Amino acid sequence: MGSGIIIAPSILASDFSRLADEVAAVDRAGADWIHLDVMDGHFVPNLTFGPPVIKALRGVTDKVFDAHLMVANPDALLDAYADAGAEIITVHVEACQHLDRTLARVRDLGCRAGVSLNPHTPAESLRHVLDRLDLILVMTVNPGFGGQSFINGMLDKIATLREMTSGRDIVIEVDGGITPETTSLVTAAGARALVAGSAIFGGEGEAGYRANIDAIRAAARD
Repeated sequence: MGSGIIIAPSILASDFSRLADEVAAVDRAGADWIHLDVMDGHFVPNLTFGPPVIKALRGVTDKVFDAHLMVANPDALLDAYADAGAEIITVHVEACQHLDRTLARVRDLGCRAGVSLNPHTPAESLRHVLDRLDLILVMTVNPGFGGQSFINGMLDKIATLREMTSGRDIVIEVDGGITPETTSLVTAAGARALVAGSAIFGGEGEAGYRANIDAIRAAARD
Protein backbone atom coordinates (compact mmCIF):
# COMPACT_ATOMS: atom_id res chain seq x y z
CA MET A 1 0.00 0.00 0.00
CA GLY A 2 2.91 2.34 -0.53
CA SER A 3 4.72 4.16 2.24
CA GLY A 4 4.20 7.21 4.41
CA ILE A 5 1.52 8.23 6.87
CA ILE A 6 -2.10 7.73 5.79
CA ILE A 7 -4.81 9.95 7.24
CA ALA A 8 -8.33 8.52 7.04
CA PRO A 9 -11.06 10.88 8.29
CA SER A 10 -14.00 9.01 9.75
CA ILE A 11 -17.26 10.33 8.32
CA LEU A 12 -18.99 9.13 11.49
CA ALA A 13 -18.05 12.55 12.90
CA SER A 14 -19.28 14.51 9.87
CA ASP A 15 -22.58 16.32 9.39
CA PHE A 16 -24.83 13.54 8.07
CA SER A 17 -27.30 16.06 6.67
CA ARG A 18 -24.55 17.15 4.25
CA LEU A 19 -22.71 13.89 3.87
CA ALA A 20 -21.69 14.16 0.19
CA ASP A 21 -20.47 17.73 0.70
CA GLU A 22 -18.53 16.69 3.81
CA VAL A 23 -16.77 13.86 1.96
CA ALA A 24 -15.87 16.18 -0.92
CA ALA A 25 -14.57 18.81 1.49
CA VAL A 26 -12.37 16.45 3.47
CA ASP A 27 -11.06 15.00 0.20
CA ARG A 28 -9.97 18.47 -0.98
CA ALA A 29 -8.57 19.16 2.49
CA GLY A 30 -5.97 16.41 2.14
CA ALA A 31 -7.50 13.10 3.25
CA ASP A 32 -5.69 10.02 1.95
CA TRP A 33 -8.53 7.56 2.60
CA ILE A 34 -12.17 7.94 3.62
CA HIS A 35 -12.96 5.80 6.67
CA LEU A 36 -16.45 4.30 6.77
CA ASP A 37 -17.58 3.15 10.22
CA VAL A 38 -20.33 0.61 9.59
CA MET A 39 -22.28 -0.33 12.75
CA ASP A 40 -25.22 -2.71 12.96
CA GLY A 41 -26.63 -2.11 16.45
CA HIS A 42 -25.73 -5.70 17.43
CA PHE A 43 -21.95 -6.08 17.47
CA VAL A 44 -21.78 -2.50 18.78
CA PRO A 45 -24.54 -0.44 20.44
CA ASN A 46 -24.99 1.99 17.57
CA LEU A 47 -26.38 2.01 14.04
CA THR A 48 -24.87 4.00 11.18
CA PHE A 49 -25.15 3.36 7.43
CA GLY A 50 -24.89 0.57 4.91
CA PRO A 51 -24.04 -0.20 1.28
CA PRO A 52 -26.59 2.15 -0.37
CA VAL A 53 -25.05 5.19 1.35
CA ILE A 54 -21.52 4.08 0.49
CA LYS A 55 -22.51 3.48 -3.13
CA ALA A 56 -24.09 6.94 -3.30
CA LEU A 57 -20.86 8.50 -2.01
CA ARG A 58 -18.59 6.57 -4.36
CA GLY A 59 -19.01 9.15 -7.11
CA VAL A 60 -18.07 12.04 -4.81
CA THR A 61 -14.37 11.13 -4.42
CA ASP A 62 -11.75 8.85 -5.89
CA LYS A 63 -10.02 8.40 -2.54
CA VAL A 64 -9.78 4.88 -1.09
CA PHE A 65 -12.93 3.78 0.73
CA ASP A 66 -11.78 2.12 3.97
CA ALA A 67 -14.82 0.21 5.28
CA HIS A 68 -14.67 -0.90 8.90
CA LEU A 69 -17.45 -3.45 9.49
CA MET A 70 -18.46 -3.40 13.15
CA VAL A 71 -21.17 -5.99 12.50
CA ALA A 72 -22.16 -9.32 13.98
CA ASN A 73 -22.22 -11.33 10.74
CA PRO A 74 -19.75 -9.81 8.29
CA ASP A 75 -19.68 -12.84 5.99
CA ALA A 76 -23.25 -12.16 4.90
CA LEU A 77 -22.37 -8.58 3.89
CA LEU A 78 -18.99 -8.76 2.16
CA ASP A 79 -20.36 -8.89 -1.38
CA ALA A 80 -22.64 -5.90 -0.76
CA TYR A 81 -19.82 -3.68 0.52
CA ALA A 82 -17.50 -4.69 -2.31
CA ASP A 83 -20.25 -3.92 -4.82
CA ALA A 84 -20.84 -0.55 -3.14
CA GLY A 85 -17.25 0.49 -3.82
CA ALA A 86 -15.28 -0.33 -0.68
CA GLU A 87 -11.64 -0.99 -1.55
CA ILE A 88 -10.56 -2.06 1.93
CA ILE A 89 -12.93 -4.22 3.97
CA THR A 90 -12.00 -4.70 7.62
CA VAL A 91 -13.81 -7.23 9.79
CA HIS A 92 -13.50 -7.87 13.51
CA VAL A 93 -11.73 -10.98 14.71
CA GLU A 94 -14.31 -11.15 17.51
CA ALA A 95 -17.16 -11.42 14.98
CA CYS A 96 -15.68 -14.08 12.67
CA GLN A 97 -16.08 -17.78 13.37
CA HIS A 98 -13.79 -18.68 10.46
CA LEU A 99 -11.51 -15.68 10.08
CA ASP A 100 -9.19 -17.22 7.50
CA ARG A 101 -12.14 -17.99 5.23
CA THR A 102 -13.60 -14.51 5.67
CA LEU A 103 -10.34 -12.78 4.78
CA ALA A 104 -9.87 -15.02 1.75
CA ARG A 105 -13.35 -14.04 0.56
CA VAL A 106 -12.57 -10.34 0.91
CA ARG A 107 -9.57 -10.78 -1.36
CA ASP A 108 -11.56 -12.92 -3.80
CA LEU A 109 -13.89 -9.95 -4.16
CA GLY A 110 -10.96 -7.82 -5.29
CA CYS A 111 -10.67 -5.84 -2.06
CA ARG A 112 -7.83 -5.47 0.39
CA ALA A 113 -8.41 -7.50 3.56
CA GLY A 114 -8.25 -5.98 7.01
CA VAL A 115 -8.96 -7.25 10.48
CA SER A 116 -9.69 -5.22 13.59
CA LEU A 117 -8.88 -5.97 17.21
CA ASN A 118 -10.94 -4.66 20.12
CA PRO A 119 -8.93 -3.41 23.11
CA HIS A 120 -9.22 -6.72 25.00
CA THR A 121 -8.15 -8.87 22.04
CA PRO A 122 -4.45 -9.82 21.96
CA ALA A 123 -2.22 -9.30 18.93
CA GLU A 124 -1.36 -13.00 18.99
CA SER A 125 -4.86 -13.85 17.73
CA LEU A 126 -3.66 -12.84 14.24
CA ARG A 127 -0.48 -14.92 14.17
CA HIS A 128 -1.88 -17.56 11.82
CA VAL A 129 -3.73 -15.31 9.35
CA LEU A 130 -0.95 -12.84 8.54
CA ASP A 131 -0.65 -14.21 5.00
CA ARG A 132 -4.27 -13.18 4.39
CA LEU A 133 -3.88 -9.60 5.61
CA ASP A 134 -3.29 -6.23 4.01
CA LEU A 135 -4.24 -4.17 7.07
CA ILE A 136 -4.59 -4.54 10.84
CA LEU A 137 -6.82 -2.04 12.62
CA VAL A 138 -6.10 -1.57 16.33
CA MET A 139 -9.03 -0.11 18.23
CA THR A 140 -7.62 2.40 20.68
CA VAL A 141 -11.09 2.93 22.15
CA ASN A 142 -13.98 0.53 22.61
CA PRO A 143 -15.92 0.46 19.34
CA GLY A 144 -19.39 1.90 18.88
CA PHE A 145 -19.17 5.64 19.47
CA GLY A 146 -17.01 8.55 18.39
CA GLY A 147 -15.32 11.05 20.68
CA GLN A 148 -13.89 8.58 23.22
CA SER A 149 -10.58 8.94 25.03
CA PHE A 150 -7.48 7.14 23.79
CA ILE A 151 -6.50 3.95 25.69
CA ASN A 152 -2.75 4.20 26.29
CA GLY A 153 -2.40 0.49 26.94
CA MET A 154 -2.90 -0.15 23.22
CA LEU A 155 0.56 1.24 22.42
CA ASP A 156 2.16 -2.06 23.48
CA LYS A 157 -0.21 -3.93 21.16
CA ILE A 158 0.72 -1.69 18.22
CA ALA A 159 4.41 -2.30 18.91
CA THR A 160 3.84 -6.06 19.13
CA LEU A 161 2.01 -6.04 15.80
CA ARG A 162 4.82 -4.06 14.23
CA GLU A 163 7.22 -6.84 15.23
CA MET A 164 4.83 -9.58 14.07
CA THR A 165 4.38 -7.96 10.64
CA SER A 166 8.02 -7.05 10.04
CA GLY A 167 8.94 -7.73 6.43
CA ARG A 168 5.29 -7.96 5.32
CA ASP A 169 3.30 -5.40 3.36
CA ILE A 170 0.68 -4.97 6.10
CA VAL A 171 -0.48 -1.52 7.20
CA ILE A 172 -1.13 -1.01 10.91
CA GLU A 173 -4.07 1.35 11.35
CA VAL A 174 -5.38 2.88 14.57
CA ASP A 175 -8.87 4.12 15.35
CA GLY A 176 -10.00 5.98 18.44
CA GLY A 177 -8.91 9.13 20.24
CA ILE A 178 -6.49 10.15 17.50
CA THR A 179 -5.40 13.78 17.86
CA PRO A 180 -2.12 15.60 17.17
CA GLU A 181 -1.13 14.70 20.74
CA THR A 182 -1.74 10.94 20.41
CA THR A 183 -0.50 10.75 16.81
CA SER A 184 3.15 10.90 17.83
CA LEU A 185 2.60 8.03 20.29
CA VAL A 186 0.93 5.65 17.83
CA THR A 187 3.29 6.36 14.94
CA ALA A 188 6.30 5.84 17.20
CA ALA A 189 4.81 2.47 18.18
CA GLY A 190 4.40 1.45 14.53
CA ALA A 191 1.05 2.71 13.21
CA ARG A 192 0.92 4.14 9.69
CA ALA A 193 -2.77 4.74 8.98
CA LEU A 194 -4.60 7.09 11.35
CA VAL A 195 -8.39 7.24 11.63
CA ALA A 196 -9.61 10.52 13.09
CA GLY A 197 -13.19 11.74 13.43
CA SER A 198 -13.89 14.68 15.70
CA ALA A 199 -10.22 15.73 15.55
CA ILE A 200 -10.78 16.51 11.86
CA PHE A 201 -14.47 17.25 11.47
CA GLY A 202 -14.41 19.50 14.54
CA GLY A 203 -13.03 22.20 12.26
CA GLU A 204 -15.10 24.80 10.44
CA GLY A 205 -15.60 23.63 6.88
CA GLU A 206 -12.91 22.73 4.38
CA ALA A 207 -10.34 25.20 5.72
CA GLY A 208 -10.78 23.85 9.23
CA TYR A 209 -10.55 20.26 8.05
CA ARG A 210 -7.34 21.07 6.17
CA ALA A 211 -5.81 22.69 9.25
CA ASN A 212 -6.68 19.67 11.38
CA ILE A 213 -5.34 17.18 8.85
CA ASP A 214 -2.16 19.22 8.50
CA ALA A 215 -1.73 19.26 12.29
CA ILE A 216 -2.06 15.47 12.51
CA ARG A 217 0.34 14.98 9.60
CA ALA A 218 2.87 17.35 11.18
CA ALA A 219 2.63 15.48 14.48
CA ALA A 220 3.29 12.21 12.63
CA ARG A 221 6.40 13.67 10.98
CA ASP A 222 7.70 14.99 14.27
